[in-house]
Amino acid sequence: MTAPVPSLPAAPPMPRILLVEDDEVIREATQMALERYGFPVDTAADGLQGLERFRARRPDLMLIDVMLPMLDGVGLCRRVREESSLPILMMSARGEAVDVVSGLEAGADDYVVKPFEIAVLVARIRTVLRRTGPAAASVAPGPSDAAGGAPADAAQPGPSALRVIDDLAVDTDAMEVTVAGEPVPLTPTELRLLLEFTAAPGVVMERQTLLSRVWDYSWDADSRVVDVHVQRLRAKIGAGRIETVRGFGYRLRRIR
Repeated sequence: MTAPVPSLPAAPPMPRILLVEDDEVIREATQMALERYGFPVDTAADGLQGLERFRARRPDLMLIDVMLPMLDGVGLCRRVREESSLPILMMSARGEAVDVVSGLEAGADDYVVKPFEIAVLVARIRTVLRRTGPAAASVAPGPSDAAGGAPADAAQPGPSALRVIDDLAVDTDAMEVTVAGEPVPLTPTELRLLLEFTAAPGVVMERQTLLSRVWDYSWDADSRVVDVHVQRLRAKIGAGRIETVRGFGYRLRRIR
């Protein structure tokens, strides 16, 4: 009697993307391209519709255009951040500093400038998914997609799972942060950034090093991404903890 062939485990579902773009041509073309890479894509044509579909569908990642009717992209990003830490990529047609910084300050993890190559967009999506949760395990190569390198390792915990600097405590097992005993909610990107700083307190971290370790960028990316996330982190854990070292980067310092 022939032994039964063991069945292979089902592949995990691909992360679901919510694309919020008011230009119908761009919206449909981007949706079709991302679906060819295997991503399920929901769409919305304005900011209010995007907020409604975010609440109804609970996507794994959002792509939000800056210039949207009804509720602009920055406002939408801010509203979503009040309810969720899911990864957000902003899309800007201009790439000007005011657009980029406004989107990042509202809580976006990264941004892309239109027009973009779909392979570049997919690379950004995969990168942010790798660093923000278990959904990354299901991000498989897409059509005509070159094999990429392994993601950069996150900061490794030391002998203890608890890192304490003054009244700042980071539990690297539970991934929880407290200041003076009070919990501090951080986005996954902010947490990874803090892990880098607390792994080497007092050591100057160059922006390019942080881009590589936290954002998994092996190319020269916009250092404003680092600068704005440091500002956001300072606002949550205390402005005096992260010191700017002009011309080099940042370091975590003791404040007592």
